[in-house]
Amino acid sequence: MAEMDQTNDWTRAYAPSLAEFESLAREAFARLPDEFRALTGDVIIRLDDFPSDEIFEDMALETPFDLLGLFEGRGVGERFSLETGEFPNRITLYRRPILDYWAENEETLGDIIAHVLIHEIGHHFGLSDDDMERIEETVD
Repeated sequence: MAEMDQTNDWTRAYAPSLAEFESLAREAFARLPDEFRALTGDVIIRLDDFPSDEIFEDMALETPFDLLGLFEGRGVGERFSLETGEFPNRITLYRRPILDYWAENEETLGDIIAHVLIHEIGHHFGLSDDDMERIEETVD
């Protein structure tokens, strides 16, 4: 019997941990165009396995796998009116739904993470799908 090619040996493969996933997200964010990243200000990128119960209920999700990411914060013109106790802009990426999406598609995990980042930022700042598609084309 021929030995199994190590690249196809899934018995030793693991999904990336939250720490590894965070590293992928930071790399993907760094590859976004400067002017696009500037929209977010000093954004914090967080990782969770799933949305919190509160977000799940607020967004009326059917399953916890329905949400890949979420942008929370204020727009560029609103940043100067921060109220006491407000958090800075943040993007939360949900690892398990993203991994589930990755398992069902042929895109690389890094490309999926970049796509989620672009769309969370883009939707928050009112960019069109065409605008976001053009931005995705510039990411290497």
